[in-house]
Amino acid sequence: MELEFLGTGAGVPSKGRNVSSVALKLLDERNEVWLFDVGEATQHQILKTNIRPRKINRIFISHLHGDHIFGLPGLLSSRSNQGGNEPVTIYGPKGVEQFVKTALKVSETHLGYKITYVEVHDGDVILDDSTFKVETKLMEHRIACFGYRIVEKDHPGELLVGKLKELKIPSGPIYGQIKRGETVTLEDGRVINGRDFIGAKQKGRIVTIINDTRYIPKSIELAQNADVVVHESTFSKAEAQLARNYYHSTCTQAAEVAKKAQADKLLLTHISARYAGKNALILQNEAKEIFNNTKVVRDFYIYDIPLKKE
Repeated sequence: MELEFLGTGAGVPSKGRNVSSVALKLLDERNEVWLFDVGEATQHQILKTNIRPRKINRIFISHLHGDHIFGLPGLLSSRSNQGGNEPVTIYGPKGVEQFVKTALKVSETHLGYKITYVEVHDGDVILDDSTFKVETKLMEHRIACFGYRIVEKDHPGELLVGKLKELKIPSGPIYGQIKRGETVTLEDGRVINGRDFIGAKQKGRIVTIINDTRYIPKSIELAQNADVVVHESTFSKAEAQLARNYYHSTCTQAAEVAKKAQADKLLLTHISARYAGKNALILQNEAKEIFNNTKVVRDFYIYDIPLKKE
């Protein structure tokens, strides 16, 4: 499970940062890529990565400001032209379906796959299957904006092969039965309960992605015990009033969210052009005073989310 940042800037593109988009790469877990926001030129950014557009099958939109959605019609069109024919699900606030359908209709773009639209609301569980659960909370921005919490289900415990060998249980198809937790009768008459030979479950990972919001308690709820929190950081500590006026967060407010949520890692994104180049470290250093495990990210930064060791 990896995060790859395709755009980390705020508002408009700059020479150093494109506008908002981050990919959650679940190639080992599901052979899928999920996108969170699709700012202008996201498909150009993808060309500089190893992401294959046909692997993108779920897109989560935080809100309908242009720097978060203007890249969506182009990406969908190119995906079709490049042979992507698997369905896509787009999650987002009311209006995202109208935006996409209007852009495709006016441009006479015909896709070779079906799009399913899921309108999200505060507190919704928008996905819950055998491997992942995704829930949303309404943030506080100038228009409806949602944060996302992605929870990986626990991994099954591993087969305790060493324990089986100690009991001189021969390998073969019987190991599969034991791993499934079945009760097995051996040739010598011994009865083996498979559940006694399976290790503890491996805890699944939690990823929280919060874009464009004032500092509010709901952010802490969304980030609770997360392995990594991706949080907007448009303003510095000294600009708290500006952040409030423009419905954004400071770097230290993002750090407060991570600290109070007892998260493991904080990645700061949505960086204002005022903090170009090394100046972005101002935001990182201020946040570190509150939550040390913080990094301000740049375009194409990849974070491999590790499994927690038991």
